[in-house]
Amino acid sequence: MSQPVLQIDNLSAGFEVEGDLLTAVDGVSFEVAAGHTLGVVGESGCGKSVTAFSVMRLLPQPMGKILGGQIVYGDRDLALLTNDEMAKVRGTEIGMIFQEPMTALNPVHRFGRQLMEAVLLHQKPLGKDGAYNLCIEMLDKVGIPSPDIRFGEYPHQLSGGMRQRVMIAMALINKPKVLIADEPTTALDVTVQAQILNLMKDLQKEMGMAIILITHDLGVIAETCDEVVVMYAGRVVERGPIREIFANPQHAYTKGLLASIPRLDTPPKSVLPIIPGMVPALKEMPSGCRFGDRSGKEHTEEELKTRPPLKKIGEHHWVEACPKCYQP
Repeated sequence: MSQPVLQIDNLSAGFEVEGDLLTAVDGVSFEVAAGHTLGVVGESGCGKSVTAFSVMRLLPQPMGKILGGQIVYGDRDLALLTNDEMAKVRGTEIGMIFQEPMTALNPVHRFGRQLMEAVLLHQKPLGKDGAYNLCIEMLDKVGIPSPDIRFGEYPHQLSGGMRQRVMIAMALINKPKVLIADEPTTALDVTVQAQILNLMKDLQKEMGMAIILITHDLGVIAETCDEVVVMYAGRVVERGPIREIFANPQHAYTKGLLASIPRLDTPPKSVLPIIPGMVPALKEMPSGCRFGDRSGKEHTEEELKTRPPLKKIGEHHWVEACPKCYQP
C-alpha cells in the first residue's frame, strides 16, 4: 500500500459514566492511503462509530474522552490539537457523512442554507455568490435534480436517498483528503444503496481521496473496499486485504460473520447460521478474549483474562491470536 494519509495507532476512547470510565475503543490500529477505501465492519456496539467520532474529535462532551494512542494525519497528531485547530481540519481535511441524514440536517433550516454555511465557514473569500455557485455545482454532481430550484427546500421535502446525497455534498464540498462514511446506506432500499455507493466511488476517483467506510453490511464491504478491519467489542480482531479476508478468514468472529451471509447456492428456506448471544456491555468487557463466550469453543480462565496479541500472518494480514478463536 502507498503512504498512508491517515494512521490510527493504538487508539483508545471511552466514556465517563457515573464516576466510572468505560472503554469503548481499546487499542485500535489501522491506516488508509489516498485513493483507497478501508472498510470497518462489525455488529452494533463494536466501537465502529466511536472510532470515527474519535478521529473527528466529536465524542459527546464532557463524557467522551480519547484515552490514549495517536491519530496521525500528515505530520500532526489530531488527538493533541486544540479545539480551534481541529475545527480547521474538520470539513476541509477530513469530511464525514453521518449515519442518519434526517437527524444530521437541521429540520428548521433549508438544506441549501446549511450547505452554504459549510462553504462560507472554510472558504470565506468566495462570498455568498461564489458559495452559492459552488453549492449548485456540487448538488448537480451528486445527482440532485434541478438543484437551483430544490436549493430552497427543507430536509423533510427530500427522500432518504436525496438527503443522503445532500450529506455527501456537504462532506465533500471543501474537497477533503479523507472521507469517513458512517453507515451511509442505512435505511435505504437496495437500488438507492447502489446509487450512493457508485456516487462515492466516482467522486473518490475524481478527487483522489481516502475513504473509511463504516458498516455492518459485508456485501457493501466486498463491493467497495480495498481492505477491511473487523472489529469486535472495541478491538480489532482481524484486518487485511478484502480478497484475502473473504477467501481465507482466520478469526472465529470473521468466520461467523461470513457464514451468516446468504449465498446463491443456499437452498430455499434454509436457516442461516447465526452467532449466538450479544456483544458484551461496556461494563462487562472481559480483559482477555472478548469473543470467547460466543465462539462455541471452551476457553480457559487464563485466555479470558489475558489479552491476545495482534499477530501478523501475511504481508498485510493481521489477526488477534487467541489460541481458541485463531487456529491456523
